[in-house]
Parts: sequence; structure tokens; C-alpha cells
Amino acid sequence: MTVPHDESRSDAAFPPVTRERWRELALGVLRKSGVETGSPEEALASLTYDGVTIAPLYDASDLPPDPGLPGSAPYIRGSRPEGGSWDVRQRHEVPDPEAVLADLENGVTSLWLALEPEDLPRVLERVHLELISLTLDAGGRTREAAGVLFELAERKGSGALAGNLGADALGDPETAIELARICAEGFGDLRAVVVDGTPYHDEGGSDAEELGCSVAAGVAALRTLTGAGLTVEEAFGQLEFRYAATADQFLTIAKLRAARGLWARVAEVCGAGTGAGQRQHAVTSSAMMTARDPWVNMLRTTLACFAAGTGGADAVTVQPFDARLGLPDAFARRIARNTQALLTEEAGVARVIDPAGGSWYVERLTEDLAEKAWEWFQEIERAGGMAAAQDSGLVAERLAATRRRRAANIARRRDPITGVSEFPNLAERLPSRQARPGQAAGVHYAQEFEALRDLADAQETRPKVFLATIGPVAAHTARESFAANLFQSGGIATVSGGSGTDPDRIAADFIAAGGGAVVCLCSSDRLYGEHAEAVAAALRHAGAKKVWLAGRKGEFAGVDADLYAGCDALGVLRTTFDDLGVAR
Repeated sequence: MTVPHDESRSDAAFPPVTRERWRELALGVLRKSGVETGSPEEALASLTYDGVTIAPLYDASDLPPDPGLPGSAPYIRGSRPEGGSWDVRQRHEVPDPEAVLADLENGVTSLWLALEPEDLPRVLERVHLELISLTLDAGGRTREAAGVLFELAERKGSGALAGNLGADALGDPETAIELARICAEGFGDLRAVVVDGTPYHDEGGSDAEELGCSVAAGVAALRTLTGAGLTVEEAFGQLEFRYAATADQFLTIAKLRAARGLWARVAEVCGAGTGAGQRQHAVTSSAMMTARDPWVNMLRTTLACFAAGTGGADAVTVQPFDARLGLPDAFARRIARNTQALLTEEAGVARVIDPAGGSWYVERLTEDLAEKAWEWFQEIERAGGMAAAQDSGLVAERLAATRRRRAANIARRRDPITGVSEFPNLAERLPSRQARPGQAAGVHYAQEFEALRDLADAQETRPKVFLATIGPVAAHTARESFAANLFQSGGIATVSGGSGTDPDRIAADFIAAGGGAVVCLCSSDRLYGEHAEAVAAALRHAGAKKVWLAGRKGEFAGVDADLYAGCDALGVLRTTFDDLGVAR
């Protein structure tokens, strides 16, 4: 069909949009910014921790050779191919029947119970088991917990159970086999085994590393179950996969879509039928959660939840915003479940099958991520499978290497953490929470900055740095804000003074502010050239022992070091603690 060109339309004069025209415009902007490059794609591209290139522009040429139809298998919600909503799965770590009922009465459709077996009857006494999905997380007591659940269901007359018993086929294969047989024979909607990718994420792993480890663990589980006599179809039907969802919405969407594609490939190789699709449980990332300014976690988990739903997860758990502080209170649980209610009921995210399907960017990212994950999976298989790769240290070493690279970027604030490494609030009053029973281990991206905040808070007098502002407000505001933000990210207070060019006046402001061992000059490059050395000398005469300069310092007598975008902020903070005499 050809659409006739209407010269009367207001947009008739717009030139056709082409990649070549975009390149011309992008190059013009880059050159005005001082960036000399022959390729704007290279200049504006970035790399993920898996080495996947994120391009600045995508078009139809970026589609994989055979992406499949948007909304087709395996990129749709496995348990709801008609495109219905996902299970809203809330986690409970203490036996609180009232909290469980409050969740179920207000939108939660699935429970994730990390409880001792003896607590299950009391917690589930008033729950209609046939109406919900139930996932157990009993660790070494999984067999006991499953037995209690079966007895409870029989006593309550709940013949149908749905969910997962939480067995670990790698850690406890005997229990996994026993429960898988029971589920395969008598419970069509109840699965026995969880293949949990979140520990690999929580140890600092990348998206492809989490995917590759989970596929390897899933294949190991298949071998265990089929080796014990289950058919291939029965074995596939006993697994549920758990993945971390982060605030990087596009990578999370691509990760969940890639996971389904990878598992479909495994099913194809194994000769499994069409019912072997991957069932997914997405959990908002523990690693991304902060203890400082925890209210920002509401924003992080909303993005992660949106991505999980858009990526096709069958069940989603939103961690309460106060998860790093201890057990969530009723308000935090309410916000967590209402986050999902808003996305499903008000925003209608679940009404569309595979909403990201067909996006040039998402399809390319899904394919690239899947390729990296498959390479890692094959490396694990060559090492003898998941158990052998863990025993040899291969998995731990790979995750540790990624963790170090991520930590370096966090330290330099290339991976900013709002409310912690960026825009901290030293006056915040954190809510008090009851300690969790056995706080989960793992990496938290904000932990190094938060440790310094804790150290600063513990001092009788908060550590302080004087910001010596030189010249008019317009000359120093940007770098003053930058320096204040950096020092405060470690819990160090900042006091500004100066706003002129007279060294003696600036030194007097320094003394009036209480002096101190550390100062930082803040101004423009031009004014640094004219006044930095004289101001530094006056401040040293007034008692300053260390002089920083916000910006690239050049060669100025009396200036020790500089602060700039991309500098090692954690290194600066630790050095400042030492200069201020704060024991670390």
C-alpha cells in the first residue's frame, strides 16, 4: 500500500530520517563538545559488564537474523500464554498470620514462605490453599516443610496445590528427587525444584553470568531427575527458575527474555515437548538495595518490577524498601504489593503479551545477552558441569572478577547510587526495624560508601571539610556542589565560605567556620590560574593541612590533589578520614 503524499500537511517539509543524517547531526554536537571522532556510534556506545555493546541508535538492521514474532514462544509468560497477569508473590520470613492475611486480602496472589516447618500450620491455618500459589524456602529442612504442607492440605481438604516446594537439586539431590516424584504423580501445578540464579547475582555477577549459571544448574537438575527415573517432560515440569530484577529496566527485560530462549534451546536439544517452557520467578535485586536513603528503593523496585513484568516473569516479588534495615513493617509490605497492583491494574503492564517484543533495541540486546550467557554455560559444561565448576572455583573466580570491575566503577561513581554516592542526605533519620533472622549474605553495591557513612555518624563530632569558594557565585557553584556531594557521600559535612578573591578574607571565613585539617578550593579554571596558589597559602597559614582542588588542578603550589568526575571517590574519602584523624 502506498500512502499519497499530501503537500498541505504541516510535516511535508521535513526531510526523510536516515542513519546517515543522524550521524551528521551527532558528529556536529560531539565536535562542539570537543570530542573528535569519525564514528558517533563508537563515541556514544557503552559496554555492559558482559561486554555487550549498547549502541546510541537502533534500526531494523540491528534485528537478529531470526528474532521470531513478537509475543511468540518462548518470550511469553509460560504459565499464562494468553497474556494474563503475573503472580504477585510476597515473601515472609517470620510466622505472622495477620501479615500473611493482610497481603492476601490486598492483592497478593502468591506466598513465598521462608519459615521453619513447624510454623507453617499456624501461618496457613486461615488461608485457602487451593486459591493461591505457595513457594517454600526451608533450606535444609525442605523435606520436613513439604511434609507439613501435604498434611495441612489434606486436613483442610485442599486437594489442589500450586507453587514450588523449594528443593535444591544441586545441594540436596535426594530431597529433590523424592519431592519431584510426589509432585509429578499427584500435583499437576506444584513443582519441586527451584533453580535459583539470584545467589550468582548477589555475589556480584553480571546478567549473562547469572543466566549461564542458572542454565547450567537447570541442566544439572534435569540430569539428576531423569537419572532417577523421571521422564524428560516430567523433569522439565518440576523446575522453576528465579532471577534478579534490577533498576536497569532494559537489561532486566532482555535477561528474562534471553533466559526463556536459552531454556527453549535446552528443551529442544533434550527432545522435550512444547510444555517445557521456563517458568520464572523474578525478585527485585538485593544487591541494588540501600540502607541509606532507603525510600529511594521504592523507585528502584518499581523500575525492576516493571521490567520483570514486561520481560515476562510468571511471578514477581518486590522487596520492601526497608529490606536492608531489617524486617519490613506493615507500611513497607503495603508499598511493595501496591507497586505491583499499580503496574498491573492501573498501568496495564500485564495486558500485553511480550510488550518489548519487536523493539529493535530489546531484540538485539536479548540476542547478544543470550549469546554471552550460552558461551558461559558452555564453559561451565566443559569444566564438568555446575557442581564441578563450583568445586573448582571457576564460578567464584568469574563472579569475583565482575564484582571487582563493578566495585571500581561504583568507587568512581561511574555507576552512581542515588542517595548514597550521589545526593546523600546527612540529616536523614532512618526508620527503626526489627533485625532479620539470619540476614542474607551477598554483595550490596552501596556497602563501601555506607560503611564510611556509618563511621562518620559514629564520631562525637561529624568530620568536616571547608569548601573555599573563589570568585562570584557563577564561577564556583558547579564545582562547589560537586565537591560537597562527593565528601558528603562518605558522611563528611561540608562548610562553604569565601565568594571572593581575597585570600585573607577566605582564610578568615575558614577560621570563622571552625577551621579544620582539610579544605577544597572551588572555582573556575581561569580564577584558579589567578588565585589558587595565594588562597592555598593563606589557608595553610590559617591551619589547613590538606588542600584539594575541585577540577583538574594543573600545577599550583600548595595544592595537594584534585577532585574530578571519575576520580576514585572512595579513595578520596578514605584519605580524608585519615587526614582528619578519624580511625578506620
